Amino acid sequence: MNPRRRTNHAANTIAFTLIELLVVIAIIGLLIGLLLPALGQARLTARATACGGRLQQIAVGLTAYLNDFPDRLPQMLGPLPGGGQAVIGSLFAGKCGTLPFYGINTLGAAKRPLNKYLSDAAYPDDETPGSLELPWFKSPSDKGTNDTGIPVPGLDRADSMYDFIGCSYILNDHTLDGENFPTLVPAGGGRMPQVVNPVKTWVIATHTIYNYQQGGDRQMRWFHKDRVEASMLFLDMHVRVRVHVPIGVLNTTDDYSFLAVP
Repeated sequence: MNPRRRTNHAANTIAFTLIELLVVIAIIGLLIGLLLPALGQARLTARATACGGRLQQIAVGLTAYLNDFPDRLPQMLGPLPGGGQAVIGSLFAGKCGTLPFYGINTLGAAKRPLNKYLSDAAYPDDETPGSLELPWFKSPSDKGTNDTGIPVPGLDRADSMYDFIGCSYILNDHTLDGENFPTLVPAGGGRMPQVVNPVKTWVIATHTIYNYQQGGDRQMRWFHKDRVEASMLFLDMHVRVRVHVPIGVLNTTDDYSFLAVP
């Protein structure tokens, strides 16, 4: 056999193998490009489902709490920056957060009223931020906020509301118009007003429900990169996940209401 022909044949065989390899790599790259968005969405869905599971646990505790304190949601007084005290919705449950206002970083798990209805653990009175974990109050979807509403460097954003406030969830105690417009917790505390439609009135939700408070946008895209959604526990104790939160100060939508009388 001609040596030159053998060499050319070997080269052609190698060239064909390289082309084949490149085609395989291109196909794999195409498949990865197609699968990654689906895998990302699957992760978001799994986290949202787990978030709903946390709210179901909270619902069990809240039901027991309301049996002991009829028509009165878990509430606690916290110090105001200008002096005096007020009911601080964020103190209803959870642990010490890092926010140095309203008692968030000083009033920990031992003092937050709903905690003992989810666990009989003994919490320390001298708790410091970051020293305690309460997984049932931490949403796997919690991505914090790019705008806390506090114009202080280092406090103007948060990577996790669970770490910042002590809980990924918030009590329905005021409307989107602001803290001076109470809903299920009267000003100064006390019993809930009569609720006309408990199926539609939310009671505890992810912090994302307040994303558009007072017309702002706190950039809380926990469940979807392009829009705001929230997981909610309603007053009849059913849970919904990934409920769309429309832009603007809308206290009542087709899906939920902040108000006792929608």
